[in-house]
Amino acid sequence: MKVRRIVATISTPDIGAAQRFYHDIFGLEILMDHGWIATYGSQEAAPAQISFASEGGSGTPVPDLSIEVDDLDDALERVRRAGFPVEYGPAEEPWGVRRFYLRDPFGKCVNVLSHI
Repeated sequence: MKVRRIVATISTPDIGAAQRFYHDIFGLEILMDHGWIATYGSQEAAPAQISFASEGGSGTPVPDLSIEVDDLDDALERVRRAGFPVEYGPAEEPWGVRRFYLRDPFGKCVNVLSHI
C-alpha cells in the first residue's frame, strides 16, 4: 500500500472565506467544490507528509499548517497587501529555512516557509 495524499480539513461555516486566503494569496486552485466542502490545491506533484511536534521551533507555537513557497518575499508582500498580520518573522532559522507565521481566516496558525 502507498499513501497517495494527505489532506488537511478545516472546519468552518464560511467555506468562501478560504478563497481570499488560499487562492488569492497563495494561488491554490479550486480542485473540488460541493458547496459544503471546497478543496484547494495544485496539480503539481507534492510529497505526502504529516508532522508531529511539541513546539514550532525557536520557541514558537506549533503551526496548524505549513506552506512551502518558492519566493518568501513575494508571499510576505501578498499577505501584507491582503491585510493579514504577521505573527512571527520573517526569521531565518538555524535548521535552514526562512519563514513567517500568520493566521488564516479560520484562526489557524500557518507557517509559510522557504528553504535557504
